[in-house]
Amino acid sequence: MAMFLGHSAAFAQVAGGPPDAQAVPAVLALEDAIARSLEHNLTILGLTYAVGEQRGQQRIARSRLLPDLTGEFSGLEQRLNLSAMGIEIPLPGFDNTVGPFGVLDWRARLSQTVYSASNLRNHRATGEAVRASELSLDDARDLITLTVGRTYFEALAARARVEATRAQVETATAIHERAVQQQDAGLATPLDVNRAYAQTLTSQHRLATLEADFAKQKIDLLRLTGLRPTDAYDLEQRVQFSPEPRVSLDQAVNDAMQRRSDLQAAEARVRAAELTLSAARGERTPSVDLAADYGASLAIGKPLTNTYRISGMLRVPLWDNGRIGGQVEQSLSALSRRRLERDDLRAQIEADVRKGYVDLRAAEIGVKVAELNVQVARETLGLTRQRFEAGVSDNVAVVQSQQSLAATEFDQINSVLVHQLAILELARSTGQAAESVSRSQP
Repeated sequence: MAMFLGHSAAFAQVAGGPPDAQAVPAVLALEDAIARSLEHNLTILGLTYAVGEQRGQQRIARSRLLPDLTGEFSGLEQRLNLSAMGIEIPLPGFDNTVGPFGVLDWRARLSQTVYSASNLRNHRATGEAVRASELSLDDARDLITLTVGRTYFEALAARARVEATRAQVETATAIHERAVQQQDAGLATPLDVNRAYAQTLTSQHRLATLEADFAKQKIDLLRLTGLRPTDAYDLEQRVQFSPEPRVSLDQAVNDAMQRRSDLQAAEARVRAAELTLSAARGERTPSVDLAADYGASLAIGKPLTNTYRISGMLRVPLWDNGRIGGQVEQSLSALSRRRLERDDLRAQIEADVRKGYVDLRAAEIGVKVAELNVQVARETLGLTRQRFEAGVSDNVAVVQSQQSLAATEFDQINSVLVHQLAILELARSTGQAAESVSRSQP
C-alpha cells in the first residue's frame, strides 16, 4: 500500500479547483483530465496571477527609466501685501498693496532621469523575477500533470482490483454451488459447503470495500480537474505494462539539469538577486536628471507670452544615514539564500533522478515476477478444483488456491501501477512529466 501514501503526498501539494458549470463526461480520458486540471486548478490560477503581479512590478520599474510628460492649466488671481514681504513704499495715498491681478498659464512639463545605475539594474532584476515566475508556472504545470497522471493511474488500478474481485466472487460462487451439488451427491461434507460459502462472503465483502475505494479515487480525480465531484463516470485507459525506453543515467541527470523548470526558476531568482544587489550598490553612484517645461502665460490685460524652462541636475549621494548600506546588506543576504536554494535543488534533482532509476528497475522486476505468480496461481487453482470435483480431496486446497490467486492478482495490478508511477516520477525528475503521460496511453 506504499503507493497510496505517495498519492496522498502528491495530492496534498496541489490544490484542487472550483467546480465549473460543465457536465462531467460519461468517460474521462487522461488527456482530458490533464487539460481540465491545467485550466481550472487553483495552483495554476494562483501562479498565473503571481506572474501578472511580477509583470506589473516590471512595468513600474521600467517607468522610472522613461520620461514623464504632464499637461497643466492654472489660473491665479492675487493681491499682495508688500508690507508682509518687508517692502515699504512711502507714497501718499498708497496702502502698500498690489493688485488684484490675474494670470492664466498653459504648460507641458517633461521630466526624465537620464542616468541612474540603480534604476537600470532594478529594471533588469524585475525582468528576471518575471522569468522566474513564468518558470515556476511551467514547473507547476509539470507537477499537476504528474499528480493528475498518478491519480488517474491509481483510479485505473482501483478499477482493475474491482474487476478482479468480481471475477473472484464469480469463481467463489461457482465453487460454492459445486460444493452444494457434491454434498447432494454424497461427495462433499457440510464443512466443505460452509467453507466455500465463507469464501464467497469474504470475496463479496472485499468487492464492496474496493468499489468504495474506486469511487473515492474518481472523486479525487474530478477534484483536481475542477469538475463537480462525483463518481458517476468511467475511465478510458487501462493499466498495462509497457517497458519505458530510457537513456543512460548520466544523460538523464544532464537532461534534468537542462529541462527542470524549477531549477531554471531558481537560476533566474539568483540573477534577480544579483541585480538587486547591484542596484543597491548603484545607489552610491551619481545620477543625472533632466526637467523641461514649455507653455504660455496670460496676465489679465496683457498679451499672451510663451515661456519655457530647461534644467539639468547631477545628484551625488554624500550621506544617507546608512540607508544604502542596509539595502546592500539585505540584498547580499537574499542573494546568498537564493544561491543556497539553487545548489540544494540541483543536488535534490540529481538524487531524484538516481532514485527514479532504482525504483524503475525494481518495478520492472516486480511486474515480471507478479505475472509469473499469477500464472502459477491460476494453474494451481485449476488443478485443485479438478481434484475437488473428482472427489479426491476436500475443498481446503481450493479455498487456499482462491486466496492465493486473489493475492497474486492484486500484486500484479499493484506492480503494474508501481511501474507506471515509477515512470512518471522519473519523468518528473527529468522535467518530462507531460511527455511521459502522453507516451503511457495505449
